[in-house]
Amino acid sequence: QVQLVESGGGLVQPGGSLKLSCAASGLAFAFRIYTMGWYRQAPGKQRELVAAINVGASANYADSVKGRFTISRDNGKKMVYLQMNSLKPEDTAVYYCNANRATQIYWGQGTQVTVSS
Repeated sequence: QVQLVESGGGLVQPGGSLKLSCAASGLAFAFRIYTMGWYRQAPGKQRELVAAINVGASANYADSVKGRFTISRDNGKKMVYLQMNSLKPEDTAVYYCNANRATQIYWGQGTQVTVSS
């Protein structure tokens, strides 16, 4: 059974930084062959892709976070990270870790990020 566990969320002031972590586990979970991503969902809005990193470590970002957020992965530790800088109130959402390989898709439970003064 694959598990994705997020951590690192919290309350931060506008302009501040947070680093989210996602730990993957599971007996048959070959982490390195999955595209890993971070999604977010704000109240009353649809879940949206924030950033994703593929098996070749090539990353893509939502336009709203380009230049502020950085996604990275550590295949040895089965971890994926999201460094978030220059946070804005509109970044407030529940952030979800995602693992994706063709028809195999897994989600974490989410971690709350609140940007407020």
